[in-house]
Amino acid sequence: MRLLDLRLRDFRNIEAARVDLGPRATVVVGPNGQGKTNLLEAVYFLATLKPLRTSRLSELPRFGAKGCKVEGSFELGATTRVFGVEVADGSRQAFVDGKKVRELEDYFGGVSVVAFTPDDLALVKGGPELRRRFLDRAVFNRFPGYLGESRDYARALKSRNRLLREGARLELVEAFDAPLARQGARLVARRLRLVDELAPRFETVLAGLSRGQLEGALRYAPKVAEGGVGEEEIAARLLEELSTRLPRDRERGYTSVGPHADTLGIKLAGRPARAYASQGQQRALVLALKIGEIENLRESLGYQPLLLLDDVSSELDRERNEQLCSYLASLDGQVLLTTTDPELLGGAAGPDARFYAVREGTFAPLDRAS
Repeated sequence: MRLLDLRLRDFRNIEAARVDLGPRATVVVGPNGQGKTNLLEAVYFLATLKPLRTSRLSELPRFGAKGCKVEGSFELGATTRVFGVEVADGSRQAFVDGKKVRELEDYFGGVSVVAFTPDDLALVKGGPELRRRFLDRAVFNRFPGYLGESRDYARALKSRNRLLREGARLELVEAFDAPLARQGARLVARRLRLVDELAPRFETVLAGLSRGQLEGALRYAPKVAEGGVGEEEIAARLLEELSTRLPRDRERGYTSVGPHADTLGIKLAGRPARAYASQGQQRALVLALKIGEIENLRESLGYQPLLLLDDVSSELDRERNEQLCSYLASLDGQVLLTTTDPELLGGAAGPDARFYAVREGTFAPLDRAS
């Protein structure tokens, strides 16, 4: 899989742009606030149909524009496909080879992307919602159908919560319990499988990065999945929990159990990393998570995902940055990096890297010698 080129119109602060990507590394250089991150977000949105930094599609079009469009040509094996997505009036429309995609699940096939941004460095110490978001993005990368499954669950959850807030009759609220339990069980099962694959890779990568000094572990163990039960049993347990907690949920006005409330635990030497990890250890843990995800996708999908790195080198300490650069230099796949200072990348970009300078949303090829 390789992204050949990217074309944008009215996306964030970018009025119009075309960027031809290098075969391995493409580096975008420029001061903060000029559009580097917006370019990465466009690639992420194109590949996943989900924004990277916001939950609102209406925030993606350039100020004053009625909509926006992102389009890119992907080399997938022996074929080249053109993927596109347009946003207008707060909704999106996806295209493949110029034809509208009716079902979002039909859009995905052979395209995968992993993003690493400075915000990810808060994964360890931040709130549980950050780790849930990381987990859900990782599950989606591994199982693209998760996008539609999580969307169905979110709709049922929103409806049930609205009824709880409104104090609706008991039977109206209970009518959503069965579909919510069924859809929630599918999400839990997907997450469990992903963590089963990712956890050992995370542990191995962390040990390698720290030269055997750090021992980490991932844990996702919702109560409804205790005992290694299957999806049907998870659904039955979740349905029972929804019924048991209904009086409390009606009092509080929201659903208190389900995958939306589950947590992903990150441990260091058997203790919660959130409470005990130093700043340097946090960075090592997050780096191990991201590299572990890439390695897991490479093995499970048969190709390496496109890696997006948003000025991460400037946020890492010297040791972690050297570890990251060393890993990037060993990759055979494609990487899109942004930076304010190319010197921070060391030899990670490689001799065939393609460089662009960005200013006020405009991108221009940059002579590496300059």
